[in-house]
Amino acid sequence: MTENAFDVLPPAARTLPAMLRRQAEAFGARPLLSIAGTRWTHADAAAIVARRAAALQRAGVQRGERVALMCGNRVECLETFLACGWIGAVAVPINTASMGPQIQYFLANSGARLLLIEDAFIERLRTADLSQTALAAIWTVGEGDAAADRCGDVPVEAFPAPGIAAEPADVQPGDTLAILYTSGTTGPAKGVICPHAQYYWWGVHTAHILDVGRDDVLCTTLPLFHINALNTFAQAALTGAEVVYAPRFSASGFWSAMRDCGATVVYLLGAMVPILLAQPEGAHERAHRVRIGLGPGVPASASEAFARRTGVGLLEGYGSTETNFVIATRPDAPRSGVMGWLQPGFEARVADATDAALPDGEAGELLLRADEPFAFATGYFGMPDKTVEAWRNLWFHTGDRVLREADGAFRFIDRLKDAIRRRGENISSYEVEQVLLGHPSVAAVAVYPVGSELAEDEVMAALIARPGAAVDMAELVRYCETRLPYFAVPRYIELFADLPRTENGKVQKFRLRERGVTAATWDRGPASRPPPRA
Repeated sequence: MTENAFDVLPPAARTLPAMLRRQAEAFGARPLLSIAGTRWTHADAAAIVARRAAALQRAGVQRGERVALMCGNRVECLETFLACGWIGAVAVPINTASMGPQIQYFLANSGARLLLIEDAFIERLRTADLSQTALAAIWTVGEGDAAADRCGDVPVEAFPAPGIAAEPADVQPGDTLAILYTSGTTGPAKGVICPHAQYYWWGVHTAHILDVGRDDVLCTTLPLFHINALNTFAQAALTGAEVVYAPRFSASGFWSAMRDCGATVVYLLGAMVPILLAQPEGAHERAHRVRIGLGPGVPASASEAFARRTGVGLLEGYGSTETNFVIATRPDAPRSGVMGWLQPGFEARVADATDAALPDGEAGELLLRADEPFAFATGYFGMPDKTVEAWRNLWFHTGDRVLREADGAFRFIDRLKDAIRRRGENISSYEVEQVLLGHPSVAAVAVYPVGSELAEDEVMAALIARPGAAVDMAELVRYCETRLPYFAVPRYIELFADLPRTENGKVQKFRLRERGVTAATWDRGPASRPPPRA
């Protein structure tokens, strides 16, 4: 650790209420948060959160009940997330690109009683059957008008005023703070049960890796429904730093935004760096205070080019919603092209199909576990079978194929799971397949990743048409666009007479991945941005 070191809190203090009270006392009037024109000091946070918690209680939210959040980077979203932790309720962030069927699933699976939704997204609820959920109330935020006092049978009201400060609940480090949905690979999305102590350790380990101190300004354009952005608040709360949430990623405006907010630490995902490098080079790329960035999944060549142009070194690393920041590089790393080295507080094993350890240099599945209690998620909500499968033999099974090199560095090889990663989002091939199978011209389908010019995945679908049906590719894409998040809509589609299968009829997707894009493949072209907001 460096001069920016901070004390690790005792186990009982590894909860969100304890963190908020500690930071108010330790950092007082120092700036903590800037988001959409709202500013908090460290002393403000606990008081504001306690008053929002009172509004939740007034709405009938009790300890252990779930509150869903579907908002952009707005203060109301973060305030409500933190308020849930204050009273022992459970926050359920929802990806803002979700459409009606996905929203319905998240609400039904989590059993959420209250939904906070930005009014720009409320129209999507019209294609969700809320009678299949436990939803009792909807709060709206935004500049528009929800234009209704009910959505189905559920009452709708504007984001209510805060109440008189609520007392913090006596939450324990292992109590659930949030359910964060991560895409399923052979079934529906799984709700990752994230305890208070896991959130605390996310902040500790990321702040340590980035050497965050009280004079830093952390700026992220990543969305508040992801652990990456939520974790940024924890880093600031623990160290006395300031966090700035930008509304969205803009390649043309990125460096001016970093300059204007005085950012010293930035957070990028793999595809964002090639997009920034595609912008015209200029002096503005160095007219900033940024000293370091977190860039998991960035190709080594892009990371090196980024450092040369901008003066900002990017740290690689490995973490997942279920785990923590367990593997990372460092600014003085002897080489690039690796995920990094195991961080203190964790164990890692490269294992064969029986979970037996493999020697260095031999690829296998990455298995992880933590030294500290509740530093990892505690399972998948309502899915005990999936929990047992993922945490078998006391190791978390990542589903990623890696190898450990002689110096201890871990190198990513590929995914064992049938997942797709695009635009910084995990995509469930199963969910895309279910939507395509709902189209009247599609008899069978397999969805899988293929390579992209942005060093990430593109979504490809192999189709078998129904007898006598003619598949209009452009119309099929339009069909998907109303039923899937923009980033999950296939770019490539190809018709097949049959799909490669095993002896028992299971589709061999690895053969389709190896075949990739051919001259017979229909390409709708790259779609890098979400559709315009309502």
